[in-house]
Amino acid sequence: MTWTSTMSSGYSSLEEDSEEYFFTARTSFFKKPSGKPTQCKDVAQERELRTHLSREEIRQKVELYNNSSKDHLKMTLNPSGVYTGFIKVQLELRRPITVRGGGGGEEAFYLPQGATNTLHISSNNTIRQVIQALLTKFTVADNPAKYALYKRCRREEQVYMCKLSEGEHPLFLRLLAGPNTDTLGFVLREQQTGEVMWEAFSIPELSNFLRMLEKEETERVCSVMRRYDNYRLKLQEAMSAAGGPG
Repeated sequence: MTWTSTMSSGYSSLEEDSEEYFFTARTSFFKKPSGKPTQCKDVAQERELRTHLSREEIRQKVELYNNSSKDHLKMTLNPSGVYTGFIKVQLELRRPITVRGGGGGEEAFYLPQGATNTLHISSNNTIRQVIQALLTKFTVADNPAKYALYKRCRREEQVYMCKLSEGEHPLFLRLLAGPNTDTLGFVLREQQTGEVMWEAFSIPELSNFLRMLEKEETERVCSVMRRYDNYRLKLQEAMSAAGGPG
């Protein structure tokens, strides 16, 4: 397997041709859906359905998907039975990511909440490969095991969240759900393991976190000092206007 990055096309591509992969990326922003997420447990059912769909059934679903799609992000069925298409992944990362700098160093920063990437993938690509492609696009040095891909489903007024296993095939899930991202959306998050596992981070990562913490602390202290200076000034002005001691 080889990976080639092309930044100018505007897409992230993970399309499989034999054993060759390539990807590029585009970032955009959209409003997060409302509603409280709950868990759903239908991954096993979808895996079983994928096994039993015939090539003709897949052809019909691809045709139906393309007829329902309102943009240019269509699916293409190859003679081999493998089909390619697009998925959008929303980034919901609460902690900073560590990226590789041009000089070989590393730097930590926060990604904007709600950013999305459009990935061009094949039906053979797995969740694990999609996560790796996203991290590679942003030159993230973090261990891919720190992240997980979730699917977000909306049914009536309820929003369901379900963590996808690494062996799942996201384009097949997209095919089943149709092109409507309200029906099915993909979200990249940190692994939910309760407490932060600091031992999983490298020394450069921890050092970057400390620097960011010190910067945030300095900014917070300066903000509080400015606020109290402003209060003090207004009190002095009020006392002067009332004829009291300044």
